[in-house]
Amino acid sequence: MDAQDFQLETLMDAVEYFSNREACEQFVEQMRSPDGVECPYCKSKNIGHIKARHAYQCRDCRMQFTAKVGTIFEDSPLPLSKWLVALWVEVNCRNGISSCEVARHIGVTQKTAWFMGHRIRAALQAPEGGKLSGEIEVDETFIGGKARNMHVGRRERKIRGGTGVAGKTVVMGLLERHAKVKTQVVRNVRRKNLDPLVREHVESGSTVYTDALPSYESLQNEFTHLAIDHAEAYVRGNVHTNGLENYWSLLKRTLKGTYVSVEPFHLFRYLDEQAFRFNSRKATDGERFKDAVQSISGKRLTYQKLTGDCVS
Repeated sequence: MDAQDFQLETLMDAVEYFSNREACEQFVEQMRSPDGVECPYCKSKNIGHIKARHAYQCRDCRMQFTAKVGTIFEDSPLPLSKWLVALWVEVNCRNGISSCEVARHIGVTQKTAWFMGHRIRAALQAPEGGKLSGEIEVDETFIGGKARNMHVGRRERKIRGGTGVAGKTVVMGLLERHAKVKTQVVRNVRRKNLDPLVREHVESGSTVYTDALPSYESLQNEFTHLAIDHAEAYVRGNVHTNGLENYWSLLKRTLKGTYVSVEPFHLFRYLDEQAFRFNSRKATDGERFKDAVQSISGKRLTYQKLTGDCVS
């Protein structure tokens, strides 16, 4: 059956369909290259099939490859059946799914499931695309543990006696109302960090809603800028950032409730995962899964690069 026409609606559908190795390979190839298998090295379509090895050989460059080459699955010893089920649950669990749960579900170690999760998040990273337009909400939030819950030694090192936002990671969000969201980790909430990002991602002339943070004051020279002072009110007619406040609630529920502890150097991948689910919230589970599979090419993430980020 053609993978494009197959209607995957539930996890059970996915488990049954991907229990066959050939079905997995055919599905991945058709989602990557609807017009036929393509060589990942020279992009030629003059391909031969080595059926006994479940591999292909390019007749032009003579390179051999499998359905995994050039994707987030490359060099993984795990079968596609496990990869595809793991991808299904990660993109369709509204509050995310922990590596411990994935490990139990598909029969791998927690360390393997953790690595798989990050490779899947790499695939979910949205392309740059066009700018947001229309009515745009802009806000920022702080991600990190509460000072009162920290060990006293760590609290003194990170907070240095305070209990505010010191030691936390700043995330900026831009929400096109009734459409999509973009998020990004920023160094701090100063104008030099926030102002350029709004101009980069929002179309000139759009209406931008923010809180009363002074960092946004200069936006009025390029946008229709309307601010709401949260010390006085949270809504004034159509002026509010409640859409983004709702998104921050969803994000923190995922980070605190499911993943529990996310290191700052990995946070951007979890942001990509949450934004993908939010931006495809009107799609069915099957449609969301297919969108994710179509994004697996050219986004390989090695374990060395993943763990190397920890010390960079």
